[in-house]
Amino acid sequence: MRLIVENLACRRSGRRIFSRLSFSLGPGEAMMITGRNGAGKSSLLTLLSGRLKPDAGTIRAEGIGEATLPERLHVVGHRDGLKSALTASENLEFARDLLGHPAASPKAALEALGLPHVARLPVGYLSAGQRRRVALARLLVCRRPLWLLDEPTAALDLASQGVLAAMMGRHRAEGGLVVAATHQALGLEDASELRIEPPPPEEAVTAEEWA
Repeated sequence: MRLIVENLACRRSGRRIFSRLSFSLGPGEAMMITGRNGAGKSSLLTLLSGRLKPDAGTIRAEGIGEATLPERLHVVGHRDGLKSALTASENLEFARDLLGHPAASPKAALEALGLPHVARLPVGYLSAGQRRRVALARLLVCRRPLWLLDEPTAALDLASQGVLAAMMGRHRAEGGLVVAATHQALGLEDASELRIEPPPPEEAVTAEEWA
């Protein structure tokens, strides 16, 4: 799969957030999106996911056959998107049955994230770091070539950050792509960087309008 973005622009409430963003990623490549809070990092991921239409420019994918781009990507955002009343295993089983492969193993995914001991606990009882790892475990039961990660290390300790770095490394070794909005290093070797700068003062947005 190859992701190609050309002259992308984003507006919120009629105000420009960013414009003229272009880049491409091929199999095994990764890109870090950087910039200050409110620069538009999350907005860019939202555009790539298909949940927001660009003000200008194009987003396309090559090598995905008849599938659409949203069908070939997985998003891990600020919110974990977990059902608190369900156990960790039940959350992963739900994700697998809805989006993943029938043979995917929630048990193996939890073990990979160091969470076999919480498999039968309701997610509502877990710590923020544990919930984040359950959310990341969905990447392993819902295989997609493109990972869109928004501050993926939030609430993770150093050991868990290392596990995530290894996950991303294996994903890339298998030809996967990673796009991550981040304020810190993620252990992504040879990753490119796209820094989003705030708009000029005359087109600046208010704090409420920032992504």
